[in-house]
Amino acid sequence: MMRLSTGTLAAFLAVPAIGAIPVTAQAESAPGCRSIVQIGSTAHIRHGGQTFASVKQFTGCGKNWAYLFVWAGYRGSHRTWNACVAVADNSDRSLNGTRCRTRTKQIWSLGTRTLAHCTQAAGWIPDGPRASTSKRC
Repeated sequence: MMRLSTGTLAAFLAVPAIGAIPVTAQAESAPGCRSIVQIGSTAHIRHGGQTFASVKQFTGCGKNWAYLFVWAGYRGSHRTWNACVAVADNSDRSLNGTRCRTRTKQIWSLGTRTLAHCTQAAGWIPDGPRASTSKRC
């Protein structure tokens, strides 16, 4: 579990989701869990004037999952990229299940046992832009 100061997590989660961008990522199942349902909004990370990735939160198999999908347009115009995704727990101000990858088109967080808490998926480019889905309690 990654702990952040109250101000840091508040600033991280204050980035609004962009709602006017069409959704293109279609996740089917989380690692080790076939039956999942998206909860909350889809957020989008923009970088260098284009959509970098979609960020979503799912529930299933008694866990919450965060998911990040790097858009084909970004992948086609960049040789490399880094991205991270996690479940942000608003109850204890932590990021859970964090996973970061290089040059990967989709990233699943680890499944988190946070169903009893208010959570949202958070995705980011290290030292760059970030986005969070709507909070779900």
